[in-house]
Amino acid sequence: MIKLNTKNTMSRLAKPLAVLGIGAMAFMASCTNLDETVYDVIPSAGFGNTPDQLAALLGPAYSNLRGASWNFHNMEVTSDVMLVPTRGKDWYDGGNWLNLHRHTWTSQLGPLNDFWGWCFEGGGVAGLNSLIKQVNSNSTLSATAKTSAVSELRAIRAYYYLILVDMFGNVPILRDTDTPTTKPATAQRADVYAFVEKELTEASAGLSKDVVYGKMNYWVAKTILAKLYLNAGVYKGAPEWAKAAATADEVAKSGKFSLPTNFMSTFATNNETSPEIIWAFPHDRNQAGGMNIQMRTLHYASQQTFKLNAAPWNGFCSLAEFYASFDDADTRKAIFLTGNQLAADGTQLFDDNKDPLNFTVPVPKDEYAQTDKGMQGVGARLQKYAIQRGNTSNDQDNDWIALRLGDVILMRAEANFRAGNMAAALTDLNAIRARAGVKAFTMAEVTAPNILAERGREMAWEGYRRSDLIRFGVYNTAGSKFVKDRTPKTNLMPIPQPRIDANPGVKQNAGY
Repeated sequence: MIKLNTKNTMSRLAKPLAVLGIGAMAFMASCTNLDETVYDVIPSAGFGNTPDQLAALLGPAYSNLRGASWNFHNMEVTSDVMLVPTRGKDWYDGGNWLNLHRHTWTSQLGPLNDFWGWCFEGGGVAGLNSLIKQVNSNSTLSATAKTSAVSELRAIRAYYYLILVDMFGNVPILRDTDTPTTKPATAQRADVYAFVEKELTEASAGLSKDVVYGKMNYWVAKTILAKLYLNAGVYKGAPEWAKAAATADEVAKSGKFSLPTNFMSTFATNNETSPEIIWAFPHDRNQAGGMNIQMRTLHYASQQTFKLNAAPWNGFCSLAEFYASFDDADTRKAIFLTGNQLAADGTQLFDDNKDPLNFTVPVPKDEYAQTDKGMQGVGARLQKYAIQRGNTSNDQDNDWIALRLGDVILMRAEANFRAGNMAAALTDLNAIRARAGVKAFTMAEVTAPNILAERGREMAWEGYRRSDLIRFGVYNTAGSKFVKDRTPKTNLMPIPQPRIDANPGVKQNAGY
């Protein structure tokens, strides 16, 4: 196992707490000092001269990233691992969730408009451009500090564009040199790819190789770049397997990260101690909310199981076929919550129809009437991110993991497989399987379907399943029996109509 570089331990354990609203996020200098300075107003002139001020200035660039825990989870609903059944009165929401899983979305779908806004507005691309301008215009900031700060911001902006090129393909490129009123036209997907590659390559040269938990650094930028290269065949029409393998290899061999023996420990309530995490978006139930997956998946009565302050909303669940893809010996199967449900004191829980509450694996339908027997318990529930018992908030303390070593190892395995380096691919696949407690693959088992299935078991509900299915060419053939539209157009999401209305230069994707 790769050992964590001990000189970086303190900085990795210093979990930054993000201040909500217009406040700023300052990174802690020690593991025990949880005091923080809150800046209600950040002046634009001359601010950022000290390290503390500069960290506060860059705070909004990080706090906006917490939207990943909501938006990425929504997009997993379009894949073969998860859905949100309509259970009587629950989760119809104008058909949004059914349309996501059925692939019958339109340009008017609310979650897509929200996703676009998360990436482009607020602390997304527009906010990052504003911060880059502010840093560049600060005449009192040292050249070294300025280069470092701008590199951070450019790399974070490139991360949003990686998400955008994956989801929507052809999107406008907003640069920090643009004016606030600039409305650029749609750029072609290959051009967006080139922009992201250039930004990450140039930014990484100005980024630190020291690991500060939650903060953009050299290794984060390289991992994002590896993801870009892994999907090059989709994004620009020409694969870059050698670049993907080499970039992932650099991160994996950095000595900065390691695989903990316990897979689930990386998703624990206080998961900032995991040596596997390359980049996380820190959450805190009181000061940096948004991590509320337990509310989205558990039944109302589960409040009594976990002693929560409020009743959950009875939504997201797993598909039975995906659940069945796990060997019983696979320790990753602990991500599911199934079976008869009891309160914390061991007494039986009941649903609203007075039936014993049982989370059943089969999901016969995606839409149930209120009177359907047992419908409230349909579907294995999600507990990959540990459910925080006795929580007095709807939000949890688990940090959302954007990038981790297990993913990098599987990216390297896939890229080597595509390039014909079967021995290297086998070694990496079996490293992941060994941690999961399942038998090693043989060389004959190193196949595209098996690699995709392994990525599913390892990476479920982390936001990458949709792009994995598209890259393997099965997005329109995989998935559940509930998928209604299997045409190639669904490999890209439609540009939300309100965004086209606001900028006529933005053109709709083909087929919508």
